[in-house]
Amino acid sequence: MSERLTVRPVVSTDLAQWGELWEGYNAFYERTVPPEVTRSTWSRFFDASEPVHALVAEKDGRLVGLVHYLFHRSTSLIDPTCYLQDLFTTKAARGQGVGRALIESVYERARSAGSLRVYWQTHETNVTAMALYDKVAERSGFLVYRKRL
Repeated sequence: MSERLTVRPVVSTDLAQWGELWEGYNAFYERTVPPEVTRSTWSRFFDASEPVHALVAEKDGRLVGLVHYLFHRSTSLIDPTCYLQDLFTTKAARGQGVGRALIESVYERARSAGSLRVYWQTHETNVTAMALYDKVAERSGFLVYRKRL
């Protein structure tokens, strides 16, 4: 019999399984994150002075998804804004409600923090994820520009 899905804050003993998910996420986006950045990211989740948070989805004792989010100020709102930065599920967990559960959990935490908005971005080729995103949020119409310095 299969356990139900649990979404919870990451804990220090999740490091190995979180690391596997993190590597999968980075591979999906074909990017390489230096080990020192990964170590710093991991430590931020446990630093109360950091606005960066992590949740994991667990099923049958295994982590099957992660989401990272952070709070920041905005010039158009008084209350904090929540940016959902990273969302990833294992290939086997896709289509089973894991991504939706992670997003809904961020919504809950954002509401609790007084946020009136949660937003995120994805690559234009990530059509599978966009099928879910179109059900749980609305497209803003904004495009992202960036320049590496």
